[in-house]
Amino acid sequence: MPDRRVAAEAAEAAKALDAVWRHDSASMLGVLARRLGNLDRAEEALQDALAEAVKHWTEHGVPANPAGWLVTTAWRKAVDRVRRDATGQEKLARVLAERPPEPTDDDRLALVFACCHPVLPQPAQVALTLHAASGLATEEIAAAFLMATPTMAQRLVRAKRRLREVGVRFDPPEPVEYDQRLPAVLAVIYLVFNEGYLASGRDQPQRRELAREGLDLARQLADLMPTEPEAAGLAALLELHEARAGTRFDGAGRIVLLEDQDRRRWDRPLIAAAVARLGAAVARARPGSYQVQAGIAAQHALAPSFDETDWAAIRQFYDLLYDLQPGPVTLLNRAVATRYTHGPGPALAEVDALRESLGEYRLLHATRAELLRALGRDDEAAAALRRALALATNPAERELLSRRLATR
Repeated sequence: MPDRRVAAEAAEAAKALDAVWRHDSASMLGVLARRLGNLDRAEEALQDALAEAVKHWTEHGVPANPAGWLVTTAWRKAVDRVRRDATGQEKLARVLAERPPEPTDDDRLALVFACCHPVLPQPAQVALTLHAASGLATEEIAAAFLMATPTMAQRLVRAKRRLREVGVRFDPPEPVEYDQRLPAVLAVIYLVFNEGYLASGRDQPQRRELAREGLDLARQLADLMPTEPEAAGLAALLELHEARAGTRFDGAGRIVLLEDQDRRRWDRPLIAAAVARLGAAVARARPGSYQVQAGIAAQHALAPSFDETDWAAIRQFYDLLYDLQPGPVTLLNRAVATRYTHGPGPALAEVDALRESLGEYRLLHATRAELLRALGRDDEAAAALRRALALATNPAERELLSRRLATR
């Protein structure tokens, strides 16, 4: 009986620790990094606190304020490390003079801005922030960048080293610095949401806590910068995606395609709020890629049915998006609209033109398979599906592709 009780208490502690990490990891790390002035030191202290929490919470129960307990413990661990680190009495006196910090939601956004310091190139800013502020594993970040995991690991190490070399403090930037850091901050928040919306790993199809964190950060950013249309555009885009999140998977965790989703279950008040936010942003007459993407999402959200979608308008939006942010993925998405405006043949020609640049991108092969099947080229469609399946990692995507192969 005692063994069962200990096991139950350990399970309860692990569950609580997982919940607080998923919800508060960014704010905890943010406040520690800001106080300690060093991201590596903050991460080490927090990891030490997590290890101690497993034992302490099992023996004494979960504290009333788990995040506060972790930060206080991490602060104590950091102080111990500073005492052992013979780097001067001045640093020791400064750290010991400060009270243990209290994490807040604002610390998440502050950490994002801090990681997006202009001393780093933008790809490194984005990768470091995903690692530090969202707790994504190196493998997940590498997947988001379509990059090998060892290469991404090296990028993260170099980014941290560079911040240490120049003595960057993890403080919120001054308002005058917002514009300089905004592109990377927007990219980070978008990637956080996308990783939650459709996970890149093999364990789960979606990570709702990450999607909610991305949405919260986007809204905070829009509130922080009320005259910046791209911040509002990103918030509107994520709200429009979130409005139909409850219909994207069925009860068995399988993907439900857009044409098959029950639009009666979409969050209509959230859609209306997002469209109003987008309208106010567009009225500022400073177009940007997130506003355009939100415009595309609004077309889907406002269409009474899939058959009544205004694909011509969506294709025009993709043309505008390509002008603002040229890239092969934009052209691939435009090809989907081309299918409904010009037919599967012209759409396939657009997709095939991208095979060299997107040959390792699963969605190119999945899109190509659908177009080939629509043209009656079933054997080629099956080959494209098999290639997409070989590249896919998300379990729900793999199930969908396997199902299509089995029923072709």
